[in-house]
Amino acid sequence: MQKKHYEDAQAPLNCHKRQEKTDKDRMQHTVCMDCSSYSTYCYRCDDFVVNDTKLCLVQKVREHLQNLENSAFTAERHRKRKFLESASLSKKLLKVNGSTTALCATGLRNLGNTCFMNAILQSLSNIQQFCCYFKELPAVELRNGKTAGRRTYHTRSQGDVNVSLVEEFRKTLCALWQGNQTAFSPESLFYVVWKIMPNFRGYQQQDAHEFMRYLLDHLHLELQGEFDGSSHSVLSQANCSRSASNKCCINGASTVVTSVFGGVLQNEVNCLICGTESRKFDPFLDLSLDIPSQFRNKRCKNQENGPTCTLRDCLRSFTDLEELDETELYTCLKCKKKQKSTKKFWIQKLPKVLCLHLKRFHWTAYLRNKVDTYVDFPLRGLDMKSFLLEPENIGPESCLYDLAAVVVHHGSGVGSGHYTAYATHKGRWFHFNDSTVTLTEEETVAKAKAYILFYVERQVPATTEKL
Repeated sequence: MQKKHYEDAQAPLNCHKRQEKTDKDRMQHTVCMDCSSYSTYCYRCDDFVVNDTKLCLVQKVREHLQNLENSAFTAERHRKRKFLESASLSKKLLKVNGSTTALCATGLRNLGNTCFMNAILQSLSNIQQFCCYFKELPAVELRNGKTAGRRTYHTRSQGDVNVSLVEEFRKTLCALWQGNQTAFSPESLFYVVWKIMPNFRGYQQQDAHEFMRYLLDHLHLELQGEFDGSSHSVLSQANCSRSASNKCCINGASTVVTSVFGGVLQNEVNCLICGTESRKFDPFLDLSLDIPSQFRNKRCKNQENGPTCTLRDCLRSFTDLEELDETELYTCLKCKKKQKSTKKFWIQKLPKVLCLHLKRFHWTAYLRNKVDTYVDFPLRGLDMKSFLLEPENIGPESCLYDLAAVVVHHGSGVGSGHYTAYATHKGRWFHFNDSTVTLTEEETVAKAKAYILFYVERQVPATTEKL
C-alpha cells in the first residue's frame, strides 16, 4: 500500500519535471522505516536498504524511534502503576466510627518462595517490645564510624563478608507500618540471610520455624558483638546445670532477643531402678509442642467427629510425666549405667513473649508428612500457671498471655505450600499474605490451623498504695 501510494504521488511530478532532472535528483531516494523491526525500505530501488549514509541518518532515525517507543512504554507503565496504587489505596480504606481511615500496614514482596520469611517478619513486627528496640536503633552509619555495628561473617563460598543482619532487619521493620500503600521488597535483608545462613540460599520453600530460630540466633549473636563465624546456637545446651535461683542459662550476655523470648525449663529425670532424681535447667526461646495422636482425625474447627484438640492439650502433652523409650535411656549417676527412667518438664521462668511451635511436620520411613489437625487456641487469656514449677510464688495476672501473631502453613508438605500470618495491631487483626494485607475478623483468626503462635505477657496494672 505504501509503495503504491508513493508511485501514484510521484507520477504527475515526474511528468512535469521530466526535463528538469539533474544528476542530483537522480541521487535522491525515498525510504521508509518499519517501526517494529526498524528495517529500512527504498521505494525507488524496491528493496530493503542495508547500508547507511555518510552522516548515519538511517541509524539516527532508528535511535529516535527507539527512544519514542521507550518513553511511551515508560509512561504506560507509570500509568498502570498509579492505577494499581490507587486501587490498592481504595481497598485499604475502612470505616472506623463512621469515618474513613487508611490502613497503615505494608506488605512484603515475595522474592521467590520467600513467604516463609515474610510471615515471620510480619509476626515479629507486631511484637511491640521486640520491634521497637530495633526501630529505635540508629542507622549503622550513625554509630561510631561507618563500619560500626557490621560483623565479619565467614562463608565457605563468599569468604569474609562485612554485612549487618541487625541493620537490614532494622530497615525492614522501619519500612513496615509507615502507611506505604506499595509492598516493601526485603531483598537487602534476604541478601544478608544468604550470606550468613547458607541453609536458606536459593529459592526453594523453607520451614518458617527453622528460619525464625536461625534469625533470632544470629540477631542475638550480632547484638552481643561476639560473633566468631561459627554457627552455634544462642542457647548453650551443655554445662547448663544451675540452681533454681538462676534466671536463665544464656550463651553470653543478654540481648533483646533473650530478654523478650527467653525462658527456662526445668528437666527432671528419675531412675526407675534406684529412684535417683536428676535436675537440669534448659533455656528456651520457643517451645515445640507435639499434637497428641488421639486428636489427629479432626481437620477443622466445626468438624463433628471426635474431640477437638486444644492448645492446653498440647502443653499438657509436653509437660506430662513420660517414660523414656529404649533409644533415650538415661545414664544414672548412682547405678553407673543406662537405666529405664521417667522425664518431666516444668517451666521455671516464663518469657515476656511466649512462642509456641506446633510440630505439624514429622518424618515417616521416606517422607516428611504434615499433621493437618485443627488445634483450638485462645486469642486472649492463655493461663500458664498450671505449667509452672512454683506457681504459688506467681501472681494470678502475671501468668496470662494474649495472642499477638499466628503463622499458618497452607498445603501438604514442608517443602511446598504457602505461609501467611495473622497479627493484631492497635486492636485490629490483619492478614499478611506477602504483598497483600487485609483486615480480618477474630473468628477467622480462631479458625486458622496455627503453626507458630506468639503470645505476649499481659501487663499487670500498677497498684497504688494507700497512704
